[in-house]
Amino acid sequence: MLRRATQFHELHCELEQLRASAARLTDFVSVVGTDEKMRAVYTFASKLAATDATVLVTGETGSGRELLARAIHQSSPRARQPFMAVACSSLPETLIEAELFGHEKGAFTGAVSMRRGRFEAAERGTIFLDEIGELSPAMQVKLLRVLQDRAFERLGSNQSRAMEARVICATHRNLNQLVKSGEFRSDLYYRLNTIEIALPSLRERRDDIMVLAYSFLQSNAERHHRPTRRISSAAMAALEEYDWPGNVRELQNVMERAVVVSDGPEVRIEHLPMQFAAWETGPEDNSFDEEVRGFKRRLIQRVLMEFGNNKLQAARSLKIARSSLHRLIDELEVSPRAGERNITN
Repeated sequence: MLRRATQFHELHCELEQLRASAARLTDFVSVVGTDEKMRAVYTFASKLAATDATVLVTGETGSGRELLARAIHQSSPRARQPFMAVACSSLPETLIEAELFGHEKGAFTGAVSMRRGRFEAAERGTIFLDEIGELSPAMQVKLLRVLQDRAFERLGSNQSRAMEARVICATHRNLNQLVKSGEFRSDLYYRLNTIEIALPSLRERRDDIMVLAYSFLQSNAERHHRPTRRISSAAMAALEEYDWPGNVRELQNVMERAVVVSDGPEVRIEHLPMQFAAWETGPEDNSFDEEVRGFKRRLIQRVLMEFGNNKLQAARSLKIARSSLHRLIDELEVSPRAGERNITN
């Protein structure tokens, strides 16, 4: 009986390890896409998922910072515990302390009952503090104390409570520059910056655009009960050549709109928002030479948009002479106002 119990325990442990490995693979593959930059990010993130180290995720708005934090949580031993996300920029300074640490009944006007804060509700799970760079100096001091002492107090209480959650923070701002300008505490920055993960923007990982577009196409078609199942070549070319200032979040919104307005099985370029009109090419049965000509025209239009119609900077970006750029603009009949289009939502 003891031998069987020992074998059962060993098998149970092995099963849990296999489940954890499968979860790590599933969670990270579902977000990573195919681009090499993102594969490197998620390989690194998967290594630290099993630890309790504080993580700082940096990246532009909409680049998937919370998705990465959730993937780290789901791939960690804390996966069965809560994941609490707090958008620090959306809470006024008068409420954020009560939101994070909770309060006792009567702690302030309107506190009619005791309320647990996010740190307490996270228990042994993970608390994700987004836009940490927006915290006021007073809250920075309090957060530093929590991270150092691993303890906090509810508002209106003197009882210290243990903070058992893992902390993952994120920001789109350059905290190092904020430290130099005196807007962010250096001791808090070094406490948060135990491990930093920099997420590339969507325009830096264009290989993921097709994968993400089809993923959003499928999920939104199911959600809105639409027959849309594919993306035309012209529409895909427009998606791949666009600069995506709103990153993954903007792509998700664009695909949801396209699925909703599409009346058939295919997303076409006319189903995309107005900022994609520059990539409209006409019939899709073009010859190879016509397709190449269209690609060159759209590429030059995109670069001109990026540099505000500054042809010298555009030529440097394309690594061609300025005279060659002018020649291509004339040959390809690129609109002289192409660089003045508004490419934002």
